[in-house]
Amino acid sequence: MAELTVDVVRERVEDDWNRIVELLNRKIALQSVSAKGITADHMKRSAEFVAEELKLVGIDTKVVQATNEDGTPGAWEVIGSRIVDPGAPTVLLYAHHDVQPVPDAAEWNTDPFVGTEIDDRLYGRGSADDGGGIAIHSGALKALGDDLPVNIKVFIEGEEEMGSPSFIPFITAHKDEFDSDVIIVADSGNWSAEIPSLTTSLRGNTCVDVTVRGLKHPVHSGQYGGPILDSNTLAAMLIASLYDDNGDIAVPGIASEEPIGGLQQDVDEAGVRADAGAVDGYVLAGTGSLASRLWTKPSLTVIGFDAHPVDGSFNVISPETRFRLSLRTAPNQRPEEAQDALAAFLVANPPFGAEVEVAKLENGMGWAMDPNAVATKDALEAMEEAFGVAPINQGQGGSIPFIPELQRLFPKAQVLVTGPEDPKANAHSPNESISLYGLKHNVITEALLLAKLGK
Repeated sequence: MAELTVDVVRERVEDDWNRIVELLNRKIALQSVSAKGITADHMKRSAEFVAEELKLVGIDTKVVQATNEDGTPGAWEVIGSRIVDPGAPTVLLYAHHDVQPVPDAAEWNTDPFVGTEIDDRLYGRGSADDGGGIAIHSGALKALGDDLPVNIKVFIEGEEEMGSPSFIPFITAHKDEFDSDVIIVADSGNWSAEIPSLTTSLRGNTCVDVTVRGLKHPVHSGQYGGPILDSNTLAAMLIASLYDDNGDIAVPGIASEEPIGGLQQDVDEAGVRADAGAVDGYVLAGTGSLASRLWTKPSLTVIGFDAHPVDGSFNVISPETRFRLSLRTAPNQRPEEAQDALAAFLVANPPFGAEVEVAKLENGMGWAMDPNAVATKDALEAMEEAFGVAPINQGQGGSIPFIPELQRLFPKAQVLVTGPEDPKANAHSPNESISLYGLKHNVITEALLLAKLGK
């Protein structure tokens, strides 16, 4: 077995580079849009393509169709393994082969389903999310070849972009294929194309529908306006009461956390303002580091509001208003606990004694990396060796519900969240792309990481 120095791995990846890029180009061309039918033939072809590519790098793969909880056919999944030594550690490699749709190809500067290289970036739908993850796994396994020191299991999902409805039933039915010591989820990204990152946390999510009622029926605003407030105003007051003067959530029982593993570098405010399209005079809400506000502190968003349209409005005091709140929860708080606290606060604080009803909706648990895990330290070392710069870890404000589910089902496994994206990737948007520099160094990183995990 050769000594797997960074120079040896880098040379092997360079020799294999054309194959890696061609794999990604061919994957883009498959148009693996799960929104056009999770069970459709084009998704089966996508799974078969990935399975064959992984066979070329030594993985014994097969394509299996999942079954939804109601017994109906689910997604086309790729599972497989390579056992080098029953006594060696086992690593599960995750990515997904389905991609986002392209609602309007005219918004793209290139054909979204033809890989196009411009200024060291490869453009195309699924180039980063998550064709890049598949390419990373393939390239790392090829680089290690017969020097692979760990057992490998793979799961390449076919419905991640559709919310993974058959994910839990599939894992439950195939627990042996998932049981592992370390799980590497290659579906996130780096601080930049040149600076690597581990994803340290994901916020959870919970939703409630709120109904505010001040009257039993509508009345004329000229006759009753003044002492009688319309339900839209009452709803606005109730929503405003959820925040303090700084814009922090002020609901007892909703937890707040600081960045997992400590804050290495704060997020650039100018970049956030530009990316979000904030108007010049808008002051960013909340206190503390911008990173904590985006990654680990809770956030509330009104994502739906039932009110009469402006066009066709008339002088009536609305009796009842319904709105939906989406609460992003701190990574380690149970979403049910935060949901209960939010519901209790809303019911206990009705403006002017109005009736408030709360319907509790779905919950998704957050996730926090173990900063002291051996796999975490190995990953950070591999990143620095591959990229030549120290990694800057980052949380994610969004949710990837299957990660905490994996952790729940396999509590002894150490979970690492890596990935091919960077701030310019435009995943889910027009002109999605992947940095080829970043991809190459991500491949080198994962190969070094697998080598370290074998020790």
